[in-house]
Amino acid sequence: MHTICVLQGDETGQELLDEALRVLDPSVIRLQNLKLETFDLSLENRRRSGNDIVRGAAARIRETGLGIKAATITPGDPDDVGSPNALLRELVGGSVILRTGRRIPSVQPLAGVHAPIAVARMAVEGAYAAQEWREGAGLDEVAYNKRHISRRSCRAVAEFTFQYARAHAAAVFGGPKFTVSPIYEGMFKEELDRAAAKYKDVRYNPQLIDATYALLLETHGEALVIPALNRDGDALSDLVIKMFGTIAGAESVIIGFDEDFAVNVAVTEAPHGTAPSLQGKNIANPMAMLLACGALLRYVNSKEAAVASRAIYESTLEAVYNGVKTPDLGGQNSTSEFVDEVIREVRGKLEVWDALGE
Repeated sequence: MHTICVLQGDETGQELLDEALRVLDPSVIRLQNLKLETFDLSLENRRRSGNDIVRGAAARIRETGLGIKAATITPGDPDDVGSPNALLRELVGGSVILRTGRRIPSVQPLAGVHAPIAVARMAVEGAYAAQEWREGAGLDEVAYNKRHISRRSCRAVAEFTFQYARAHAAAVFGGPKFTVSPIYEGMFKEELDRAAAKYKDVRYNPQLIDATYALLLETHGEALVIPALNRDGDALSDLVIKMFGTIAGAESVIIGFDEDFAVNVAVTEAPHGTAPSLQGKNIANPMAMLLACGALLRYVNSKEAAVASRAIYESTLEAVYNGVKTPDLGGQNSTSEFVDEVIREVRGKLEVWDALGE
């Protein structure tokens, strides 16, 4: 039995999670060995528990290795509970956030963008874990920021990047601005160069982060994997996904590793926020949450789960190709109608593949 920790969220984020989880029903994907265990990470419950609910969910994910999360509200008051995302990543030992922009059938991407572009973002440390303070007053006031990255985190990202690139016949492209920050960002560059020497069969095209942004607009269709520091990867992954049409068109995966850098934790989610303006309207695009369901099954160690994962991925993209689209993609279908179509497609694929003996 494989236990998936379901982390509930807020507003439209929770609505999309509820809809997407319908695709994991045993009657749809033919998996009887999945158990869903729910944790309420809504803002109200995080406040009530003083974030203990986040800690409890993270501890359980460390045991099961599997989680799926809805979008959550981050309150603006710094004295409030904050975002659960950074805390969750730290507690589950998440080192990499993987987000992959891919072409959505019938949706026109930016010119030249055809093959998938994955961003392997450092999930911890950096700007999001920095100590900050100010000194002085008036025009003499100075703000300080004390960041850090560890070699372990740099190596985790580098190893994963090259392994992923090898598995997907992609090139490793981009990197940190080590020329400006040879000590801090230079450590990341050292680990990328080390991995390049180890994985000699993987094409390595290192670029500074600013050149990476510029050259992305001139891509000629080659599959890419871009390693990035925490904040660089945050901005870069949003751009990459949007290049393919919509930020709701791709999933996000938080990945943790054991001492040998083998994956031991995977938490999937949609990269977009809670979209309060869409709450209750049943028009939000569920693609990212559906793909998050498909992505999670890739980390369930069974052939049946891998087959179901493929069926969810193909069915989600084929639904768009067949003209089933939510308003953000120029269509008229509701959230639930889109999910209904994906469920119909998944059932059909699994039936056909079974008949063919695949």
